[in-house]
Amino acid sequence: MPKFTSRDITVALDMCGCPNRCRHCWLGRADNRRMTERDLRWAVERFRTFVRKGQTEPFFTGVKASASWREPDFSDDYQRLRDLECELSDGEPWRFELLSVWRLARDETYARWARTVGPDTCQITFFGLEQTTDWFCRRRGAFRDGIIATQRLLDAGIKPRWQFFLTRKILPDLPGLLKLVETLKLPERAAALGGEFTLFMHTPGPSGQARHIEHLRPTIDQIADLPAEIVEPTRQHFKRDRLWFTEGELAAQILDGEERFPWGCHKPEHLWFIIAGNWDVFTNWATTEPWWRLGNLQADPLETIIANYEYNQPLGYRTVHTLSIKEAARRYGDPNGQRVYEGGVEELWLGQHSEAEWANPESPPDQPP
Repeated sequence: MPKFTSRDITVALDMCGCPNRCRHCWLGRADNRRMTERDLRWAVERFRTFVRKGQTEPFFTGVKASASWREPDFSDDYQRLRDLECELSDGEPWRFELLSVWRLARDETYARWARTVGPDTCQITFFGLEQTTDWFCRRRGAFRDGIIATQRLLDAGIKPRWQFFLTRKILPDLPGLLKLVETLKLPERAAALGGEFTLFMHTPGPSGQARHIEHLRPTIDQIADLPAEIVEPTRQHFKRDRLWFTEGELAAQILDGEERFPWGCHKPEHLWFIIAGNWDVFTNWATTEPWWRLGNLQADPLETIIANYEYNQPLGYRTVHTLSIKEAARRYGDPNGQRVYEGGVEELWLGQHSEAEWANPESPPDQPP
């Protein structure tokens, strides 16, 4: 079962959603439903004051609040929401090297404000040039926003870090993207801020939305001639020489290795309970696909939601703690597969298995009645 290795948790609401519906996103493509300050207060208080039956003290020893678990600061009242996170959190609320690219491109004051609360580096994602990036984000203007955001980060003293996703669609666009790095003088401008410009490329993780773009994953032969200008920075970023493996290689490693449980999920060091706009509850163990749903915060007792997590009631949790990873490799892996992964191909098999089991009316229910 998933153990509470720590009683410190984060409660995150999707208060404003995300401007994109990215085709690679492991968090899915949820609807944007506006949630309120009152909603966040109520959710955090429920977890903070939760007492197990037969006990007298709150179960959780520390709770942090987050107003988003997709695009941070997408809401127009982002400064107020940051203040609210600080008010409701035990200790400093989380701040990652991610900002709202959409807002960076539209609000000239946002980057300067972000610099005051952190981070000093911000990651910008490109899937290719304009047509390709807009297609992946399912939004016109996404590529343009990334370029404008890069400029505004630098103007505010924040170093941009460019992340590329390796698919078949980016291959013809790589020369143009690398030319942009040169044209925008990104290494020189980052150096002027006292740092380095970071550039790297990796494959989409094969979970969530990304399971639906596996046909765009390149083969080992298709990436044989990648430009050194992207391969070498990627090696430096990940601190390894071998960057990608075929599905066949990874399946063989799993079949030759030892059994391990759980598998195919994140096993986070710090547990987040992520709450969708309809109040469905998930965690940062895995995706927001229905087989990972713990319950609904408005409809279900919190005792039940916590028990569902601890005792593997949802199909996803049950699978990663009971199904042999070797059996998954035999059922779903392609021993001759030539598509490339950094690792983690078992996430693909887990999604395939869970989807099939979810559709099977004879499968056990995801939660007890």
